[in-house]
Amino acid sequence: MSYEQAAAAAEFIRSKYRGEPRTAIVLGSGLGAFADELSNAVRIPYEEIPGFARSTVEGHAGQLVLGEIGGVPVAVQQGRFHYYEGYTMEQVTLPVRTFGLLGIKNLILTNAAGSLNSDMQPGSLMLITDHLNLMGVNPLRGPNDERFGPRFPDMTAVYDREFQYLASEEAKAIAHERFDKGIDDELTLFMQWGIYCALSGPTYETPAEIRMYREMGADAVGMSTVPEAIAARHQGMRVLGISCMTNMGAGMGDEPIDHEEVMVTGARVADVFKELLRRIVGRMD
Repeated sequence: MSYEQAAAAAEFIRSKYRGEPRTAIVLGSGLGAFADELSNAVRIPYEEIPGFARSTVEGHAGQLVLGEIGGVPVAVQQGRFHYYEGYTMEQVTLPVRTFGLLGIKNLILTNAAGSLNSDMQPGSLMLITDHLNLMGVNPLRGPNDERFGPRFPDMTAVYDREFQYLASEEAKAIAHERFDKGIDDELTLFMQWGIYCALSGPTYETPAEIRMYREMGADAVGMSTVPEAIAARHQGMRVLGISCMTNMGAGMGDEPIDHEEVMVTGARVADVFKELLRRIVGRMD
């Protein structure tokens, strides 16, 4: 992907929206309801934005929503592109590249993930502290354009520690408020911290693979997020990653894994998730 492609996409978006968002949010499977919360919203289908691909997966609306949440201007990807859909890494990361050229400094990446940690049951939220890239490809492979970032970017701290503490504080506050209201369920658990393992998909993992990933230190598995996080850090953006546990890893439960379960769990946590994002965006700004 060329710098010029990202610049053309950014110019088109500016022609549709005059606000200046400093935070962008990518919404994962089943988590797209947050985009409907924006006020003064401008919705742009991906197919209208130069170079953008189309989302083909259920739970990914396939549009960029620009507007305000609590008076703070944001850009929200209501659905993302995945490597397993047949898109190149250049296509997968074009939105993040475009965000960088729009002057956006903060990126919140969300996803639906399989839990490898028995303490994180479906419905739990996990702050991503680090990742394992087992997708078999790196989005920065190929010629490097210094206008995006350096040839060999440091990945020691992909996920911003200050943002992690900020998000953890807000999650605890929500949990306490729900408990005070007499809402006592698994969603009141404090947000946990863990390592996200990215795989190419589209198949779910085998029980043997899950055992291996657990031995490697992973707490969750998914098919997204890491390419975007790498591209964002390459551009100097600050990244916060949040996984919603929608199922247990293969072999960790008795039920087969299917995408419908992902969608159902995403809908179940929607209200808590939206409130958490609202608070995080306000604190970031």
